[in-house]
Amino acid sequence: MTGAGLSGQPHRLVLGVERSAGGYAWRERLDETGTRHAMAIAQQLGIPDVLARVIAARGVLPETAEAFLAPSLKALMPDPSTLTDMDAAVARVADAVQAGLSIAIFGDYDVDGATSSAVLCRYLRWLGLDPVIHIPDRIIEGYGPNVPALEALKAGGADLLIAVDCGSTSFEAFEAANRLGLDVVVFDHHQVGEDLPPVIALVNPNRQDDLSGQGHLAAVGVTFLFLVGLNRELRRRGLFDRRPQPDLMALLDLVALGTVCDVVPLQGLNRAYVLRGLSVMHQRRNPGLAFLADAARVAGKATPYHLGFLLGPRINAGGRIGDAALGARLLTCDDHVEAREIAARLNELNTERQAMEAVMLEEAGAQAAIAIRDTDPAVLITGSPEWHPGIVGLIASRLKEAHRRPSFAIAYDETGKGTGSGRSIPGVDLGRVVRAAVAEGLLEKGGGHAMAAGMTLRKEKMDDLAAFFDDQLKADVEAASAARDLKIDGALTATGASLPLLEQLDSAGPFGAGHPEPVFAFPAHRVTFADVVGNGHVRASLSASDGTSLKAIAFKAEDKPFGQELLKKRGQTVHVAGSLSVDTWQGTPRPQLRIIDVADPQKASR
Repeated sequence: MTGAGLSGQPHRLVLGVERSAGGYAWRERLDETGTRHAMAIAQQLGIPDVLARVIAARGVLPETAEAFLAPSLKALMPDPSTLTDMDAAVARVADAVQAGLSIAIFGDYDVDGATSSAVLCRYLRWLGLDPVIHIPDRIIEGYGPNVPALEALKAGGADLLIAVDCGSTSFEAFEAANRLGLDVVVFDHHQVGEDLPPVIALVNPNRQDDLSGQGHLAAVGVTFLFLVGLNRELRRRGLFDRRPQPDLMALLDLVALGTVCDVVPLQGLNRAYVLRGLSVMHQRRNPGLAFLADAARVAGKATPYHLGFLLGPRINAGGRIGDAALGARLLTCDDHVEAREIAARLNELNTERQAMEAVMLEEAGAQAAIAIRDTDPAVLITGSPEWHPGIVGLIASRLKEAHRRPSFAIAYDETGKGTGSGRSIPGVDLGRVVRAAVAEGLLEKGGGHAMAAGMTLRKEKMDDLAAFFDDQLKADVEAASAARDLKIDGALTATGASLPLLEQLDSAGPFGAGHPEPVFAFPAHRVTFADVVGNGHVRASLSASDGTSLKAIAFKAEDKPFGQELLKKRGQTVHVAGSLSVDTWQGTPRPQLRIIDVADPQKASR
């Protein structure tokens, strides 16, 4: 990120902070053009300036601001037929429904795959069908449809296979499906080339010949659009003349969960999906989700944070270190006893995953420290034969956050073959360099996108790969590291951080990927209390000049520079930056600040 907006205008420093404890320059998120838009929005709609600034900073124009604050799923949802191959998919599945054929669903082992499978399964059950769901084992089967699984599904009586969140590049598997006489329909969202596998229909808004403009959707969002189209076709065919239609809106809690957990932009239709889905989730209509929320101790109304950091990791835990099918089973389960048992098992697996991750992260951190000391590489590469391949992506993410550079973690087997996962930083395209390494013969397989990538390699190639990454990415990493800005939406005081303000800000949400949570600066607040709690968190109380106090917490900040600065400044005045939320602990709602950075007022430029 740089200090200039799309128009090239500079973003002004906030409180003169050129370098905070976290190493950031604090800059206004709005440039001059955005500031003018915010003023117009506030005047036209009669809303507070702070809310107008927040929505203008997220690309909302004065002429679209009113609709943005009251998003309508109906208004934002496109005609499903605008997606390439959608009509063919609808026709084939509608025929199968009317004929009462046996349908198998093949889903990915992550949350998007589990929710896509569950949404489709629940809809088909409403129509009287009993589809079978197959989620592949991450270690044994790997990603996507495979020939043995398809052979087993066909032998089990499947007439039609529907692949969700996978399948766009499954040439071998779907050629085998054709030989088996198994028709295939695909709903996916991953990047794909011009060549496509032989299937009845492949619905993917990221196909090169798809002009729908819906490439930001997660697979579960694409699957829901398909159900809208299928519902319309079945209604046209008279299927609902003597029976009630399925309640599509009741499925939006699952759509919201998959959308948030796949970290797609919460803009447009995705934002409407999540906003409506959170309301459905609050009604606790899905037993599995309700019991999982209880196991995760989700208090009050769920937010994207709860979905992404509490519910999602528990569903993923099954695919990482346990039974990959547990998540989809939970989300399609209506038996309360069974749903409670599955939720408890996923919670246990998540605890096991956390323990394994802690051990792996300690070793990875030590490897990274040695590498930085000895060679200071542009890309950190760590690995061990003792690591679980289902957790390496989490380790890579932690290393990237800790060392502010692209990072890989690799799990090696007994033959020296490694399965690795990488995470990048803004401005550094990791997927591009991984594909280039495959072309150079340094990797057996590899791919991904700018911010995340996966690869398969031999251990003896590791040094050559590290040198290749360094040569390809060193300049990009240095440029990205030099441009470290923290975007600030406005300045507040503890007095102004009120519940009414939070209610107003809610109308600009929900916040998440591509639609960032507002960040506010709190100038010159006294640290009246600061101490370490829980697993390295720093809890604090901040006092404004008028004596108003604001509770705050900095998650996992004990060993981070801004957390140490907060602890060091007990009784002193600091500038603080963070995001506001409602804390409902002990049943009483109150504002709470999640601190993400701290600056010394004495060091700020004037």
